[in-house]
Amino acid sequence: MLKVDFGVHIDGWVADTSLSFDLENSKENQKLIDVAEKALAKAQENFKEGVNLSQIGDLIKKEIESHGFSPIINLSGHSMEEYNLHAGITIPNFDDGKDVKIQKGLYAIEPFATTGSGRVHDGKPSGIYQLREKKNVRSPIAREVLEFIAKEYQTLPFCSRWVVKKLGTKALFGLKQLEDNGNLHHYAQLVETQESKVSQAENTILVSEDEVKVTT
Repeated sequence: MLKVDFGVHIDGWVADTSLSFDLENSKENQKLIDVAEKALAKAQENFKEGVNLSQIGDLIKKEIESHGFSPIINLSGHSMEEYNLHAGITIPNFDDGKDVKIQKGLYAIEPFATTGSGRVHDGKPSGIYQLREKKNVRSPIAREVLEFIAKEYQTLPFCSRWVVKKLGTKALFGLKQLEDNGNLHHYAQLVETQESKVSQAENTILVSEDEVKVTT
């Protein structure tokens, strides 16, 4: 099974989406994919200003569990702002008991369904980075990479091959130096704790004065 998670931005405003594919002609894979999509649809139907986000999480959890699978509870959806992909508000995939109401804004809802334990842990480095600080670094190579990242991606995630394509393989040394200096966060691959299959479905939702609109 292949999961594709990607985003597009205009002036820092992001549309974040994902979908999963069965590459094995597997009934279990397809059922897992369908369940994530059903959980997403259920969440979207009830995603309105004033609704508690814990209620959305509860709907996602119940939909996934009703088909014999588990939600991933330590991954979640999120609010988004300009050049800020994860802007601080969490959309849980279970009832987290918190009293956080949906307000006007931009949100990504992303249910994950698994045949495993319902948790993920960090695996190997992914090659995906995010700029966290613009503080000074001594290396000329690292400074060149930092200037390029700040101009091209600002605080949005990016992958190492994009930087290498522009600046050459020396950029790999610069990325490592920036990571060691605390300028960059290097995301890890996420692995289900029992190494079980995981499907994902995701859409971006705009809650405005007049409507609730799916933008992806």
